[in-house]
Amino acid sequence: QMFTVQFADTDSMVGESSKGVQLEIIPNIAEEFAVPREAGEAIETELAEAIQYMLSHQLQDLAMDEAAKNYEAPVDCDLLKVSVVNHQIWSQLGMPARAQEMKFQKVLKLLSAGVTAFVKGIDTGNMFEAHQDALGFFCSAFFEINIR
Repeated sequence: QMFTVQFADTDSMVGESSKGVQLEIIPNIAEEFAVPREAGEAIETELAEAIQYMLSHQLQDLAMDEAAKNYEAPVDCDLLKVSVVNHQIWSQLGMPARAQEMKFQKVLKLLSAGVTAFVKGIDTGNMFEAHQDALGFFCSAFFEINIR
């Protein structure tokens, strides 16, 4: 694997990492970001390919909205519900703020549906550590976006 980072004011040189991976030698300030990170264990090829595809292509909003309807936030999980902006406040927001808020709302809606779909698919009496971690990651992401 070759990692290429181009800087207009430097000459590029190619080196080899301790793992035998060729790396372009770059200024120290950017070196940390160009070094390949350790990766976890491989997953099933078909699942990996599906994830790679979904992460690299925008999924159709209409299809995602339709799928999300199947995973409304549970009645006993009030904090998982996506709040709506007050109309009086909305009218006071400028266009950049409205655009940003709409993006946050979209992400929260998708995360809420994802958490709901995830918990509907697991048996709490038979949760693996990975399930608990995934739920923690989802909820932490939801919290981070929601408090902004």
